[in-house]
Amino acid sequence: MPHLKINKQLEPFLTKSKPIKVAIGGRNSGKSIGIGDILTMKMCTEAADIYCLREYQDSLSDSVHRVFKDSIQKRLGIEGFQIQENTVIAPTGARTTYRGAARNPDSIQSAQGYKYSWFEEGHRASQASIDKLLPTIIRNPGAECWFSANPQSSADPFSQRFIVPYQKQLDRDGYYEDDLHLIVVMNWRQNPWWNDESEILRAWDYENMSRAKYNWVWEGQFNDEVDNSIIRTEWFDAAIDAHLNPRLAEAFLPHGARVATHDPSDTGNDAKGYCLRHGSIILRAETMDDGEIDEGCEWATKQAIKDDADWFIWDGDGMGTGLKRQVSDAFASTRTQFQMFRGSLSGIGQHNAQQIYMPVDDDNDIKPKVYAETFKNNRAQFSWLLRDKFYKTYLAVAKGQYIDPAEMISLASAGIPEMQKLRSEVCRVPLKENSHGLIQIMSKQEMKRLKIDSPNMFDSIMMSQFALSQRTREKWVTPEVITAPRRASYYSRRR
Repeated sequence: MPHLKINKQLEPFLTKSKPIKVAIGGRNSGKSIGIGDILTMKMCTEAADIYCLREYQDSLSDSVHRVFKDSIQKRLGIEGFQIQENTVIAPTGARTTYRGAARNPDSIQSAQGYKYSWFEEGHRASQASIDKLLPTIIRNPGAECWFSANPQSSADPFSQRFIVPYQKQLDRDGYYEDDLHLIVVMNWRQNPWWNDESEILRAWDYENMSRAKYNWVWEGQFNDEVDNSIIRTEWFDAAIDAHLNPRLAEAFLPHGARVATHDPSDTGNDAKGYCLRHGSIILRAETMDDGEIDEGCEWATKQAIKDDADWFIWDGDGMGTGLKRQVSDAFASTRTQFQMFRGSLSGIGQHNAQQIYMPVDDDNDIKPKVYAETFKNNRAQFSWLLRDKFYKTYLAVAKGQYIDPAEMISLASAGIPEMQKLRSEVCRVPLKENSHGLIQIMSKQEMKRLKIDSPNMFDSIMMSQFALSQRTREKWVTPEVITAPRRASYYSRRR
């Protein structure tokens, strides 16, 4: 009898029957090897055919055919299998079938005839594939669909379906189970195939990778950062409920204007964002995923009135420029004032253009740069200001440094129902190379080409910083409205 050696976290895959089984984790956790070996055994003991899926499969080399081949020849040593070019056939007659879901969407219906289906690299599964596959499996009594995945963005369809709803239990127990699901978290620590070579690679990555990237690669955490992202995940995490930190609570007491912001649809029936800031606290951040641009504007203006906002700011680039009349009408009988934000304003046309961005020492011969010499446009300027606030909050929360309260930010979890989605947006906004050496943020259109979702909540929070920058504009708002007084007790407790 072959000896089955698997990651301990996979034992429930052997002992329990569930329609949906999901194994998630980082590099070298033994997910694919373990599942391949278990399913190879089931081909022998249950004469079960195995339907193997990936989202993209251009050739057999993209499939798990090699995993089954190694299970038979190297790890289990089972005799009597036929290893053919495009399938393996067990002594019982059971065989494997390989398909790509994206290019053969109708072939998913074929899974109905299989007791076991395995979606490898499940994190790449599209919403369409998930929506077609699950009903196909569940209506087949006794059938099971297995997923193995290294989680990517928390906003991905796979993460939203199989991880985010059960995040608390998975973080606490490494395991979740109900009548429909069995979800396990498995990592390198439990891998029975772990060896010295693997440990050398892991240790090197631990010393040389950013902590966010290491936690994604090796610990199976979400990959909510992209290359050149302006805000790191650890900075974001430090800002969650920073105003509730006992050491910082008094410093975060909100003062001044309540500022509501709205990021309209990019094109027609598209997502929209809304934010409410009071002082340094983001009290609310939400998204509306459907509806036309005028419906989104109505949603945002009504929320601003409900939130008793002093100011309402919306993105006036693109389709947003046509919202002037609607915004004006919405606030006609209220005390709420409004202002259109233009992220595309560049050069000397951007706000603060001729002001010094960062002073230098008096005895330094270097001439300080003004905002127009530092940033490509308003969107870059205020995104970078937001970046600075997240970083300084991280220094205060995680490193215990004193930071001026006005230069920090706190995300109130009570008013942000989709905190994980916001994390994905905030930490996936990348820099763009600029031939003039200016700080430039990648446009939404460019991000979409990289399959990065439109950051509507991020842009709404970014625009709330625009209000902070207008202190010197008498016609816009008087300085005392938005300038919070410094709290002496916070100074005395800084370390």
